[in-house]
Amino acid sequence: MIGVTGATGYVGGRLVPALLESGFRVRCIVREPRKLEDRPWRPHPDVSIATSDLSDQDSLIDALRGCEAAYYLVHSMETSSARYAERDRDLATNFAKSAAAAGVGRIIYLGGLGEMGKGLSEHLSSRREVETLLGSTGVPVTTVRAAMIIGSGSASFEILRYLVERLPVMVTPSWVRTESQPVAIDDVLHWLVRCLRTPGTIGQTLEIGGADVVRYTELMHIMAEELGLRRRVIFPMPVLTPRLSSGWISLVTPVSFRIARPLAEGLRNRVVVTSDAAQQLMPHPAMGVREAIRTSLVQTRSHEVLTRWSAAGPVPGDPDWAGGTVFKDERSIEIDAEPAGVFAAVCRIGGGHGWYAGDILWKIRGWMDTLVGGPGLRRGRRHPDRVEYGEALDFWRVIGVQQDRSLRLLAEMKLPGTATLEFDIEPLGLGDSPRSRLTMTARFRPRGLLGLMYWYAVLPLHNFVFGGMVKGVRREAERASRNTSSDASGGPMHEETGSTLVAGR
Repeated sequence: MIGVTGATGYVGGRLVPALLESGFRVRCIVREPRKLEDRPWRPHPDVSIATSDLSDQDSLIDALRGCEAAYYLVHSMETSSARYAERDRDLATNFAKSAAAAGVGRIIYLGGLGEMGKGLSEHLSSRREVETLLGSTGVPVTTVRAAMIIGSGSASFEILRYLVERLPVMVTPSWVRTESQPVAIDDVLHWLVRCLRTPGTIGQTLEIGGADVVRYTELMHIMAEELGLRRRVIFPMPVLTPRLSSGWISLVTPVSFRIARPLAEGLRNRVVVTSDAAQQLMPHPAMGVREAIRTSLVQTRSHEVLTRWSAAGPVPGDPDWAGGTVFKDERSIEIDAEPAGVFAAVCRIGGGHGWYAGDILWKIRGWMDTLVGGPGLRRGRRHPDRVEYGEALDFWRVIGVQQDRSLRLLAEMKLPGTATLEFDIEPLGLGDSPRSRLTMTARFRPRGLLGLMYWYAVLPLHNFVFGGMVKGVRREAERASRNTSSDASGGPMHEETGSTLVAGR
């Protein structure tokens, strides 16, 4: 049995199916099991789920018991706390103690490349400290150090893609001249799995990287070429600090300031493989930068993004509505479609598809949210039609989903209060005349006088935004229902066949 922490995260969510494909039994140790319900590998007979947030030692020992090895893929940089290094320290210490108590044979940790010294960023220094703490109780640790991971949906890849797409001319910090050795996510997964069957990796620190060592300026130019864009004009400026850099990144890309800051700080360090121990023990022809970027773009365009950075981290539970005024805007509409069709239409909100009504208002709200450090609308979504628990839809988070019945969203935009948006679907008639009722409920619990002012300021827009949204869902669901009925009757198919016969003649 192999334990995997961080299975709901970017790397962990891809490592689990890779382990299963290699014949291992996997126990996912997660804070919120519902985030795994819609993963295609969840029903696999060799997958089990254990619930632990890693801070509770008793639950963690139970989760790790019986595991011959455990992957530590937790990094608290993406939490709301600015003291991520302290949080990492506490979790790593607790994990090391729990692994020893549970009799785990070895720990495998994915850390960061970077040469030690006074200039090492807090981000990379924290990674090194975690390495030490994981081995503090005597359990052998295999540390796999990597630089920027290139893969569809990764935070680093999204930052790079958005900067290049949106800025033909860039004034950048001087770190764009720093050398880096990016590695494709597929190569990272290969080495993470391979080390399980390579005894010589036990207790070793292994540096992994792709085939190319490049400066970040070169990386941007390659990205532009693969996107089919003109060569970007880049002006490095030594006066731009990591704080200013991360603020700019959060404005232009989907990645928030609190995630961009540690990433930007780490970019000033040279991150290049200095030891070939990984290749000696586990020979593997790694992808070059261009191939890795091209592969990631293909997956992004074909909506084959298996995991995404925005789904990582804790998911807020049901808001506590007790003890204060809660404003409610509820709208119902009857739709000539089955519940499944209505649910599908609801699940298409956000991302490139838009919000059915008032898209310009949503865009303005997203722009305002970005200016004050919120996620804005640029996080998009992983897939254009499907949603899963814990997923980000622009500046909303999915906190409840029941197939063909309901969808619940929690606002993560900057607000003077707490807001949710709920969609409930009720069947009214099936068979030849399917009909459903959709009820959309917006709730807002204001925080102080500013919260009250906010609610009454946006109230006049509700009829246009929310009223238009439910009508848009009805329009989309009924259109899909008519198309399905038409396909079933064979009408359009007959027309296409006829056209083909004429063309054949």
